[in-house]
Amino acid sequence: MPLMNFGKVLVPLAGLVLLGLAYRAYGWAGVALAGGAIVMFLLMHFNRTMQVLKRAADRPIGTVASAVMLNAKLKPKATLLHVIAMTRALGEQRSPKDAQPEVFRWTDGGGSWVDATFANGKLSEWKLVRPEVPDEDASQQADAPSADAVKPGATDALRPPF
Repeated sequence: MPLMNFGKVLVPLAGLVLLGLAYRAYGWAGVALAGGAIVMFLLMHFNRTMQVLKRAADRPIGTVASAVMLNAKLKPKATLLHVIAMTRALGEQRSPKDAQPEVFRWTDGGGSWVDATFANGKLSEWKLVRPEVPDEDASQQADAPSADAVKPGATDALRPPF
């Protein structure tokens, strides 16, 4: 039997308790004040959600600037909305629609990707996959001179100043 998400029940219940306490303490003026605070709280969250989705609408689905950086920034129990805000793009859905857990993929320009698994809207695990580098490229990089190597005639740069 799956565990129930108590946040879906406790948050509205807390709002009702707040309204009841406001009525008991200040009457209808307290209810108006508490109701206004609750509506303001809901509008702030709605506005944040719309801003995140507006930014994500301008990018192709499933793209990210750097999959490696996304992998480094991900934290367990992050919400899907938080990950979309980080990537500024909707993820490409890899799991069947409306099935739990949900799997989304974000790919960068280099061919690397991150598969993120969300259980009940919270990030449970993720995996970074990087493409294999052909052996020919590795041998060419080994023959290339290092940027850290000292160039001929540059020994004066290594001396300490007087």
